Amino acid sequence: MWETIFQAIDDQYNKMVETRRYLHQYPEISFQEEKTAQFIADTYERLGIPYESNVGGNGVLATLEGGKPGKTVALRADFDALPIEELNEAPYKSKNEGAMHACGHDGHTAALLGLAEALLPFQAELPGTVVFVHQHAEEYAPGGAKPIIDTGKLDHVDAVFGTHLWVNAPLGVIQSTKGPFMAGADRFELTIQGKGGHGAQPHQTKDAIVIASQVITQLQQVVSRRVDPLKTAVLSIGTIEAGHAFNIISDSARMTGTVRTFDSEVQDLIIEEMEKIIKGTCVASGADYDLNYEKGYPPVVNHKDEASLVLDRSHEADPSLQTEEIEPVMAGEDFAYYMHNKPGAFYFTGAQIPDHYYPHHHPKFDFDEKALPHAAKTLLQAYRSYQEAHQS
Repeated sequence: MWETIFQAIDDQYNKMVETRRYLHQYPEISFQEEKTAQFIADTYERLGIPYESNVGGNGVLATLEGGKPGKTVALRADFDALPIEELNEAPYKSKNEGAMHACGHDGHTAALLGLAEALLPFQAELPGTVVFVHQHAEEYAPGGAKPIIDTGKLDHVDAVFGTHLWVNAPLGVIQSTKGPFMAGADRFELTIQGKGGHGAQPHQTKDAIVIASQVITQLQQVVSRRVDPLKTAVLSIGTIEAGHAFNIISDSARMTGTVRTFDSEVQDLIIEEMEKIIKGTCVASGADYDLNYEKGYPPVVNHKDEASLVLDRSHEADPSLQTEEIEPVMAGEDFAYYMHNKPGAFYFTGAQIPDHYYPHHHPKFDFDEKALPHAAKTLLQAYRSYQEAHQS
């Protein structure tokens, strides 16, 4: 049966591409994905697969109950886009100004819908139950995963798996880890309030730009000099805004940044050290400050047994696939919340285009659509492997 289903997924390739390209042309950013959610719901309506809409917001859950006893396994795909103006000139270029699928979520959705359609004719032969989790708002905290979980509609699930199309990996390569896989992702905003004045009279000012520069330099010592070298952490300043004219000393400077960690103790240490540095620098300079630190998604920590199923058995879905156990990456993902409640694993599906490499969140981002059936097949294989590992 399984080989026949895998072939049915391959037969869905053209439809998956069509779905992906349609979604790519009409992206909707986080928490605004009403039409995308409706498209997903309409697909399940057409297929006759029971579903629920507006789960935890714009989420859609569909359920396919197999005809044989087994476990309930959730397979997740996100569907929000980013506030980016697309610079590609592909025929499926975004038609929604200021919005773009620059991270592959259109592909995740197309792959999961294709998998659902491929599985439907085999429903009577399937063990257990598949829950197709279409999640909104992955890109922007607080995200869509936690609100979906908080509805209680996944309480009956035994395990959860998800994949991310990954242009950092070649086509045909599946990557994951048995343990910490992706970092916790926090963001912060800091405003330094000094005293502005004439550029020719700096002694009468409290130069916010100079103070901000000192803060930025000292913040770079938090990871290098305060965090245990055997622990992993990143502290990066992403933006700084100050000043309006060449001959005016700015009275304020605003910066934003991110902190990435795998350990809550390291996270707390960084926050404490940031406060000390910012406060001390501003007190010494006679300036005020306002720090808004937002703890974002927690780290994605794969469960060992479920990650092993992905790494050890993905090739059964397609002999051309290779698996790699990689070092954790510092990107963040709210898939982490699912694995706080249930065993599961998250993994990357290689989707790199050799002659068109632009990273995730770039306005020229794109991925190799031949990765779509790879994503669908490996999700199916994860479901299959979990069922076989838990046969009573």
